[in-house]
Amino acid sequence: MSQKQKRIVMGVFFAAIVTMIAGGGFLLYRQIDQGGDGPNPQADTTLPPASAEPAPTEDPHAGMVRSGMTGQWVKESTENQRPFAVMINNIEYAFQRQRGTSKADILYEALAEGGITRMLAIYQDVRKVKQIGSVRSARHYYAQFAYEWDAIYCHFGHTKYAVSKMKKLKTQNLSGLSGIGPVVYSRVSGIAAPHNVYTTGKKLIKGAKKLGYSTKKRSGRSAEHFTFYDTDTDLGFGKETKKVIIPFSNYSTCQMKYNKKKKKYMKYEYGQKHMDAQNKKQLSFKNVIIQLVDETNIDRNGYQTMTLSGTGKGYYITNGKRTAITWRRNESSNTMTYKDKDGRTLMVNPGKTYIAVYPNSRKKFIRFQ
Repeated sequence: MSQKQKRIVMGVFFAAIVTMIAGGGFLLYRQIDQGGDGPNPQADTTLPPASAEPAPTEDPHAGMVRSGMTGQWVKESTENQRPFAVMINNIEYAFQRQRGTSKADILYEALAEGGITRMLAIYQDVRKVKQIGSVRSARHYYAQFAYEWDAIYCHFGHTKYAVSKMKKLKTQNLSGLSGIGPVVYSRVSGIAAPHNVYTTGKKLIKGAKKLGYSTKKRSGRSAEHFTFYDTDTDLGFGKETKKVIIPFSNYSTCQMKYNKKKKKYMKYEYGQKHMDAQNKKQLSFKNVIIQLVDETNIDRNGYQTMTLSGTGKGYYITNGKRTAITWRRNESSNTMTYKDKDGRTLMVNPGKTYIAVYPNSRKKFIRFQ
């Protein structure tokens, strides 16, 4: 074989070797690409099953509604209850023996006479309140506050001005001096009269039913007052307010101190924590409103009267800040609305509200810290 022929044979031989190597590499690539160790015609080529859809999140407020009084989520049966408004004795002796006040959803405080204050505790649902008091006599402007909430007004005693106002407003009330008194109220031994009159939620409902009053909310009867933020909201404006001092008189001074952890204002009076002796709780509020009104003596007995129709000014305090507000009330149409600095219905945080109805003439004594 010539040298030329040998080179041709060797070339063909090497070409064959290269072809075999290339073919094997391709086959190996196919095997690796298919995830196997070699050809496997039985390999499962179906896609893995799709993962199951996550279970829907359960609505924590299912079957509940927003309270028109606190803006919090409550049972529909609670929201359907008609409010009760109870006159609460607040002289220092009675203050130390108050019961059921921490259960109130709205609490008004205003001067009565002689520098003392009384409070009006408004309960959206009194059914489970075990004891309330001590209960004292009616004043005409407290009857107006109760009217704004379409509440059944509960009192033990009255002035002639209160009787006149209740007749004008056609107030449905539970008077301790009427025939229904023994059904609703009782005196507690060990506490000096007249500061020992108490009641219970069950007794209030029993008395209302005996007099034929509806204990279910009456649609369209309550004034608007304010609306609620959906969630707890800090004021994006206003002045820092960690403490509010509200001196109703030389005898009675209310203080509200902000608890940053609880995000509530804790109530003090007579230099002490304002406690509910029944429930062993200090009174606390998410919202504090100071409603400034013109106030004068109505007679020589020192009974007070207040201008609660028309417009006025005030303050709204929440989450460590305050802002100026106004209010507008029309008794004939039972409209009462607090307004923000832009004239819109005031929005407040969900929770309980304290309302100090305070004389314009004493505005200079209010202190914010």
